[in-house]
Amino acid sequence: MPNSWQPPAAFGALVCGLQDTPATVRHCGDLHGLHVFMTPPGARAILGVNSAELSSRVVNFSDIWGRAAACVTERLMAVPTWQQRFNILDDVFTRSLRPVTTRRELAWAWSTIAQTRGCLTIEQLARDLGWSRRHLSEAFRGELGVAPKTASRIFRFEHACRLIMDQRPSLAHVAAECGFHDQAHMTREWNALAGCTPRAWIANELPILQDYEVPDGDNDVGERHANGSLYQSQLRRSM
Repeated sequence: MPNSWQPPAAFGALVCGLQDTPATVRHCGDLHGLHVFMTPPGARAILGVNSAELSSRVVNFSDIWGRAAACVTERLMAVPTWQQRFNILDDVFTRSLRPVTTRRELAWAWSTIAQTRGCLTIEQLARDLGWSRRHLSEAFRGELGVAPKTASRIFRFEHACRLIMDQRPSLAHVAAECGFHDQAHMTREWNALAGCTPRAWIANELPILQDYEVPDGDNDVGERHANGSLYQSQLRRSM
């Protein structure tokens, strides 16, 4: 679990919020599943739950959607192809969409952090809004579940993952490109967010990237894909 107060639990279908600590996931045998990414406003529009309620938590999908969650899971398990499963989720999520309103300033702050991949300082973000840093942090956390600094760290981390996956440049280049002070800073952040060094992450979780050429003393970064498929739909791209 991503926090110390929530006890370990077993899940068939789960929902988790943004978090700045690692969570351990264990399973027996092969794992096949769908990993759906949503923005905080997207989660509220589709799932009907505020991101602040999910921050650093993992809950059963049924705790949010009740019997409907079980019905969706059963439909996904009943079809034989990934494309059919994608189509089911597109249909279910589109039907569940409800209008949501996010305070204009906070929507702009989130969008700016996303567009800059966490490389804009929170001081500059607050100045551009005409707010104090404290007011921005409190309002941002209340609406989106995490502080803007935490959101920036997550975006930098994810950008580093994607850069390694797509381009496999040197790690010094990754650190510079993703806004870390240096490679050591990137490694510390990787430990904080993933619970291990970048080298250990790739060695243990991403065997497909073990041909990535790493000089002695360097650390790798990466992103895990379970046996299955990463779900990406127009819903995600449009939110």
